[in-house]
Amino acid sequence: MILRHGQSDRVYSFKSISMYKQCQAKAEMALYNGGILRNKLHVYKLIDDINGDKVYSPTFSLENFSPASIYSFSSWVRVKNVDSALVTAKLKLDNQYPKCIGSIVAKKGCWSFLKGGFLWSAPSNSFQIHLTNSDVSQRNVEIEIINYSLQPFTEKEWRFNQFEGINAARTKHYMTRLSERKRAVTIHGVDENGNSLPNAAVKVDQISTDFPFGTMIARTIVGNLSYQEWFVKRFKATVFENDLKWYKTEPLPGVFNYTIVDQMMQFVRKNKLLVRGHTMFWGNPTMIQDWVKNMTVPQLQKAMDGRIKNVMSKYRNEFFHWDTINELLYFNFYEKKLGPKATLDMFKKVHRADPLVTLFLNEYNIVENCDPRINVDMYIEKFKELKKGGVKVAGIGLQSHFSAVNPAFMRAVLDKLATLKLPIWLTEVDVSNMYEQEEQAVYLEQILREAFSHPSVNGIMLWSALGRGGCYQMCLTDDKFQNLPTGDLIDQLFLK
Repeated sequence: MILRHGQSDRVYSFKSISMYKQCQAKAEMALYNGGILRNKLHVYKLIDDINGDKVYSPTFSLENFSPASIYSFSSWVRVKNVDSALVTAKLKLDNQYPKCIGSIVAKKGCWSFLKGGFLWSAPSNSFQIHLTNSDVSQRNVEIEIINYSLQPFTEKEWRFNQFEGINAARTKHYMTRLSERKRAVTIHGVDENGNSLPNAAVKVDQISTDFPFGTMIARTIVGNLSYQEWFVKRFKATVFENDLKWYKTEPLPGVFNYTIVDQMMQFVRKNKLLVRGHTMFWGNPTMIQDWVKNMTVPQLQKAMDGRIKNVMSKYRNEFFHWDTINELLYFNFYEKKLGPKATLDMFKKVHRADPLVTLFLNEYNIVENCDPRINVDMYIEKFKELKKGGVKVAGIGLQSHFSAVNPAFMRAVLDKLATLKLPIWLTEVDVSNMYEQEEQAVYLEQILREAFSHPSVNGIMLWSALGRGGCYQMCLTDDKFQNLPTGDLIDQLFLK
């Protein structure tokens, strides 16, 4: 079926899929009444799946699409021949390699909802969307789809919806906070001599935002008054780059070093900043001390218990969040060594050490890109597993290290995560330094607007500390603390 882009039946509002969290016996209606796929049939084409099998995949062929449009794609999906499989929707542009635009862990016997999308940035005569198996453990997977949709938005329409979302999301946020804090206030106007000023006009200006927004700091802020002054003018929250991680605080067994953390905590306390704890454990083998890697099971368990006891007793009630484990979907060092309940035990012990702190999973490449190996459904399953095991994970951490930004995919992931009904934080936001500074600012604005407009996003942290050798990927200032384009953007969005 060949489809051509039409301009009729424009739709100007986002459609939330927060209700589509379970595999259903009956598929719901297509979003946007199908959009430009309304009343169109897909065809099955022979496509090579991830295992090299040639399988018939549901395919749409489209042509004559205009650039500078954002497309939201969705479909109800189920599989045959296997109990479940990771199904990926891919965009194939002319002769280029197919690009992932959304994925779902689809099941046999019920319909699962896939939602994603793409940003159309260049003219092209034609492209295809096809759905294929991306599960290396499954062979000869048959994919069925129904009630699919492809809805285009201009950038102006998308921005309008973001604006509406910001108003709705922040109104909900502030009303909740106001209900907790509101008080009756009587204001008396007086002159410099204390004399009453009847009928005086009173003007109230908001001088700061109630939305938690901050950026990472490193040891370079210690003793640097210029850096500190620049920081506190803009941010009310922070997180430490590396100095709180286990390999920094205990480089050798029983040898503890909290010198830099203590100095940064002095800055935090002085300026009454919110601070996230990052991270209690990290299973990345390159970030684990050699002495930890070589331990027996009892030795490792004892060392981990010591890590929790040491840091949590020293900073009890100081951190309002703790990333209990970092990048669990990608690295399973502790599960391999200690068994499948290792993460459960971590959360239980950290919670016992400080029952008031909000515990997070913190994961990479969930919202940034459509990764065929790891997707939002797998992340959601981890939360469900922990809950079933009696663990209260109260926050969803999304690192958010972006290259180019796909707003439709980002929105779809946030919608899906919102079904957990937990606060979502973007914890390490930056934009790749493969882009020039002006481009970084453009992409950063897209990220911040998309996140800020979503009602389930409760906070944002940038990953942009100015270190001795520059920044990890994205700086906000030069080494004289003069704003770069990204810093100007922060001032524009949050100070003006």
